[in-house]
Amino acid sequence: MSEAKLNAPELALFHPAAHYDSPDEVLSDAQLTDAEKRIILSSWASDIFAVESCPGLRDIPGIGHTLRLADILAALRQLDGDDDVRHEEIDRRWWRPRPATETRGLSSC
Repeated sequence: MSEAKLNAPELALFHPAAHYDSPDEVLSDAQLTDAEKRIILSSWASDIFAVESCPGLRDIPGIGHTLRLADILAALRQLDGDDDVRHEEIDRRWWRPRPATETRGLSSC
């Protein structure tokens, strides 16, 4: 039995963290269909990857840093053709005053 190579391009949908480091990288991959991009981004947005102390962040196994939920949701909206919502507006929706904390490279939630 041969060992599977997780970095093989045809496995990007099954192990996206081995291929993509951000929502923008998923969106820019011309080999993926919009449906495949939506699957990857939706899985990253799932609460299963939420950082317990910062629900607006996602800690995806295989990616060396946390991702902002706002960035993932913006990428999903871009797939739907709804580019009108700017990142600043999304950030304000998720922003709540919190004490400054250090979360894997991000200064605060």
